[in-house]
Amino acid sequence: MDKQLKDFLNQKCIRIRYLTMDEIGELGVGHAGGSMSMVEALAVLYYKHMNIDPNNPKMEGRDRFVLSKAHAGPALYAALADKGYFPLELLKTLNKPGTSLPSHADMVRTPGVDMTAGSLGQGLSCAVGIALGSKLSGDGAWVHAMIGDGETNEGQIWEAAMYAAHKKLDNMICFTDYNKMQLDGGTEEVSGLEPLADKWKAFGWNVYSVDGHDVEAIDDAVTDAKSKKGRPSMIILNTLKGKGVSFLEAKWMNNHNVNISPEERSIALEELKRGCEQCTRR
Repeated sequence: MDKQLKDFLNQKCIRIRYLTMDEIGELGVGHAGGSMSMVEALAVLYYKHMNIDPNNPKMEGRDRFVLSKAHAGPALYAALADKGYFPLELLKTLNKPGTSLPSHADMVRTPGVDMTAGSLGQGLSCAVGIALGSKLSGDGAWVHAMIGDGETNEGQIWEAAMYAAHKKLDNMICFTDYNKMQLDGGTEEVSGLEPLADKWKAFGWNVYSVDGHDVEAIDDAVTDAKSKKGRPSMIILNTLKGKGVSFLEAKWMNNHNVNISPEERSIALEELKRGCEQCTRR
C-alpha cells in the first residue's frame, strides 16, 4: 500500500469515528465501544475494496456487507453517510422516533444496509445465504460479514461456518472484531474462544490474524483472501473496544452501551478532529 492511500484510509478512520461519536452524542447514549473498534475494517472495505454505488444502493452484482454484530450500527451509518448513501444530517436522528437509523441496522429503512441485523449470531447465516445466492447467480459479488467475539459464543455462528466451508464459498470474507470484551465481561471470562484461529481453520476456512487498527494489514489480508479458491476466509481483527477516544479506551471493560454527556461529546470530537482535515466537513 502506498503512503497516499494509507494516509487517505487513516483519515477516513478518524472521520468515521468523529461522525460516530457525534451521532451517539446527539442522543446521549449508544453502543460506542464496539462501534469504534471495527472502524478500520469499514474504511478498507468501503473506500478500497467494495464494488458499490451510493447512487444505486440496490445495484445488481454489488458487493455486500453484513453487520452481524448489530449494535455497532452507528459506525456503519457513519461510513454510509460519509460515502454518500444519505445526508450527513440524518445521523442526528439515530435511535430517535421515526428515524431511518435504528439501533440495529434495517435494510428496509436505511439505504446502503444490505441485511437487517436481528439477534446476535444470525448475521453470519444471512451472509452465507447471500454468498451462496451470488455463487448460483454468477454475479461475481463479494460478500463480507462482521461478527463480534461475544456472538461467536453462539452455536449458530459455527453452523454457518460449517455450511460455508461445505459449499466452498470462496466469495465470502468474514471478520471477527476480537476486542476481547462483551456485554457481561471479558470474552475469555464469559466463554473463552482460544485458540480462535485454529477453530476457524478446523472448520475449513482460510484464516488471518491481524492488528485490527492497521489499515495496511487489513488490506493485505483482504487482498490475499480474494486470491484463495475453494474456501471462505476469516480475518480476525485484534482490536481495542472504544478505540480512538481516550475516556472510552480507559473504561474499555465497561463501554459496551454508554451514556455520553455533552461534555464528553465535546472532548471526543476535539480529540478526533486533531490532524483530521475532513472531520468538521459537512
